[in-house]
Amino acid sequence: MRVPHTARDLFDALPSLPGFRAEVIEGKLIVSPMGTPEHLWMAADLHDALQPLRRERGWRGSPQGPSICIEGPRDSLAPDYVLVPPRCARWGQEVLSSYVIMVAEVVSPSSVHVDREEKRHLYAVGRVPVYLLIDPVPEVPVVTVHSDIADGGYRSIATVPMGKPLHLPAPVDFELDTSIFMA
Repeated sequence: MRVPHTARDLFDALPSLPGFRAEVIEGKLIVSPMGTPEHLWMAADLHDALQPLRRERGWRGSPQGPSICIEGPRDSLAPDYVLVPPRCARWGQEVLSSYVIMVAEVVSPSSVHVDREEKRHLYAVGRVPVYLLIDPVPEVPVVTVHSDIADGGYRSIATVPMGKPLHLPAPVDFELDTSIFMA
């Protein structure tokens, strides 16, 4: 048996962990339990809202996977929602980040820093064009879309209070009714 030398090596050697998500974020292996039912339902509601767009464009979407390999550092992220073209390149079972159209994360009290900062940075490094952040944690819940990557970061950021419409920019180009997250 080969001894893992990096967090990525250990991640690649992990068996399936039902009920948990494993990620490599900036060189650290992070194993955490799956989200609450409300967390999971928000990702499913986004999936349902994007169904007409997915059908029209032939895209695939999935709450809770697949994992994304961030090209460059090879970090592995497990977003709450992934939108991809029908045939996209992979690193093993992971989708390569430069092929992803959009990812979404639902913030929970335990993931505030990771979702708002670390993953935002890594998705930009991996050239994911649209990063949607559904954030029910603050007193006034918000939904934020990040886009327009330059110099390893997102230059365009639009935030609305949850319940207001939010335009998801190209390549998605879709008006999202964020009231779907308020159930």
